[in-house]
Amino acid sequence: MTHYLQDDKEENVNHKRVARLMREMGIEAIYPKPNLSRPFAGHKKYPYLLKGLAITRPNQVWGTDITYIPLSQGFAYLVAFLDWFSRYVVSWTLSVTLDVSFCLEALDEAIRCHGRPDILNSDQGVQFTCPEFTGRVEAEKIRISMDGRGRCMDNIFTERLWRSVKYEDVYLKDYDAVPIARTGLGSYFEFYNHRRRHQSLDYLTPAKVYAGGTRWN
Repeated sequence: MTHYLQDDKEENVNHKRVARLMREMGIEAIYPKPNLSRPFAGHKKYPYLLKGLAITRPNQVWGTDITYIPLSQGFAYLVAFLDWFSRYVVSWTLSVTLDVSFCLEALDEAIRCHGRPDILNSDQGVQFTCPEFTGRVEAEKIRISMDGRGRCMDNIFTERLWRSVKYEDVYLKDYDAVPIARTGLGSYFEFYNHRRRHQSLDYLTPAKVYAGGTRWN
């Protein structure tokens, strides 16, 4: 912006003045904000429960995470709950804000449609460490597991899901707006759950493994 004003408008301004005026007017660039995993201030510490755990059945462990969905104008935020045994997406929600309500909405839908997991694993982002979310999870008698700080591999299956979503759908579709993205992602998750075969599932679909309770039918 400083170079634009200096070169095109011949205004005698410097970077500090431009930055100050932009702050005062609430103007900022649209871009992915850093660190979606910033915790809620003073949140309760939960251990990572999955190290060395044998995951042998559906609804034993769910993982959840939030990712950015780029749009032609700005970004939306996608949360999903994934069954780790089957890789089945039990629920997802798209939002234009990072308020915890969209995570609670997806959690409630997952429980209503699929029951409760024994363990729910997440990162230490503010949406998952705030009392509204942890209280809801604990009220369902679900054990909370949280990744170590900066250890994305602790939630590896959800990270792999994001890679599939973005490279197989989002980057190819270049969604213009949230309603279009919501419709497109709904079609993709239907494909992902019911038609996309996984080598790690012995080339079965997540839906088949989730319903059958085994990876080898």
